[in-house]
Amino acid sequence: MPSEALAGADAVINLAGEPVAQRWSSAAKARIRNSRIEGTRHLVDAIGRMSKKPAVLISASAVGYYGTRGDEILTEASPPANDFLAEICVEWEREALRAETFGVRVVLPRIGIVLGRGGALAKMLPAFKSGVGGTLGPGTQWMSWIHLDDLIGIMEFALKAPSAKGPLNGTAPNPVRNTEFTRQLAKAVHRWALFPVPEFALKLLFGEMSIAILASQRALPAATEKAGYVFRYPELHSALQSVLAN
Repeated sequence: MPSEALAGADAVINLAGEPVAQRWSSAAKARIRNSRIEGTRHLVDAIGRMSKKPAVLISASAVGYYGTRGDEILTEASPPANDFLAEICVEWEREALRAETFGVRVVLPRIGIVLGRGGALAKMLPAFKSGVGGTLGPGTQWMSWIHLDDLIGIMEFALKAPSAKGPLNGTAPNPVRNTEFTRQLAKAVHRWALFPVPEFALKLLFGEMSIAILASQRALPAATEKAGYVFRYPELHSALQSVLAN
């Protein structure tokens, strides 16, 4: 990336990355990895060449950093896992943190399941609205979600707040199990959720990527709240009502 493309920027937000929600062929894995790690490396190199550098770099990461951890409570201080997505997140964050050597404040939002008009929720809604939604696999896995407005809010907060630094979990303070998520989503669209999707079916449909679908991540935004961010949608019910009303 040429440094001229960033000329005059007071801040840089890096959200680039190949979608994870696809079958993980060898080529797809390479795209997922390279788009994040090499893309961030080139961006930070460009920042290093700037005569007047931005004050802050916000570079996305993901709760995939933690892998699947059952009922364990995960905060920004929790160690990473060692699976495919976790290793990518570790390297992704490491590349972004190089910007600190240039005097740039670096913020790393570890983003959970984003509830907005697109993304994961848009993929779930057709089944739920048709009355054929249901739990995924055992249903006991924790889902760390966040309303899109809060994710944007965290980034806006991080642009201005010196207290925002390093990893910040981009997740609401009240994660839920998949069974509860399913129940609340079905209730929000006034349908039953009677058709669970067994684990073997997810593995047949999505291959290795089913690991990400079934991962249990009970991530709490400890550092995010300590820095001073106040969530607009801390509870799933109000988050779903807001998204589905639009």
